[in-house]
Amino acid sequence: MPYLSLSVHLEGIDPGAAEDACFDAGALSVTLTDAVDDAILEPAPGELRLWPHTVLQVLFDLDTAGPEVVVHLAAALGLPASQIQIERIEDKVWEREWLKDFHAMQFGRRLWIVPRHEDAPADPEAVIVRLDPGLAFGTGTHPSTALCLTWLDAHLQPGTRVIDYGCGSGVLAIAAAKLGAARIDCYDIDPQAAIATHDNATDNQVADHIVLHQDPESLPRDAHVLVANIISGILCGLAPRFAQLLQPGATLVLAGILDEQVESVITTYAPWVTLQPFGQREGWTALTGTRRQDA
Repeated sequence: MPYLSLSVHLEGIDPGAAEDACFDAGALSVTLTDAVDDAILEPAPGELRLWPHTVLQVLFDLDTAGPEVVVHLAAALGLPASQIQIERIEDKVWEREWLKDFHAMQFGRRLWIVPRHEDAPADPEAVIVRLDPGLAFGTGTHPSTALCLTWLDAHLQPGTRVIDYGCGSGVLAIAAAKLGAARIDCYDIDPQAAIATHDNATDNQVADHIVLHQDPESLPRDAHVLVANIISGILCGLAPRFAQLLQPGATLVLAGILDEQVESVITTYAPWVTLQPFGQREGWTALTGTRRQDA
């Protein structure tokens, strides 16, 4: 089924009202995107923050949408119809189409994240995690995830017990299991993350090593490593909880921290852990340290 795509720049137009107008006109989908690459960093949990220059793209069924749709939408938005860009889009298998640009990635010496549509590397020492992008965060494409994966490849010891706090897609937990961790306890505030982690762990045949927790209070306190790839504001708020989960000598790995936020995170954790940067990529820094014996 072909589609009619209408695009318009929402300069000063309320996005919520524009979205309602589109669905009133019979839109199949409405997408809001950034017009000029303005970064939005660290929105608060539950906050929907849009870019200052936003593009609205609307899809209609071409078989039922006619010129009157453009006129209706222009009137609803208070714009001349000439400002609305019109395009015909042919139908495709969209859930596979966007995977074409997602390819195998290597982290450290052995660890690889490989999408299901590609062959695994021929290297007999390669540790392979099979993963496609999904609704939950984490495939290795983000610098903070890449830093964590590189740390796991270099430092994780066989038989280690790990906590993955904010597990997202489960990529870190699965990588840890593939690298020989004995047990990985996972928690995420997003229910979708638990589903994604379970499904991805099952696909990678490591589900027996991964324990999912609905309540963070049920996480064990005997792990050797706690890894959290979230954002700095939440990481700072979790410092007392992580201090309770970490036994003396246990290792903490934190990522999702912008370069300019490093000192704040280090200071927040100073009563329990002396953190140091172990890697930087594209404006993001990851930290690690060991829970002090005297804290």
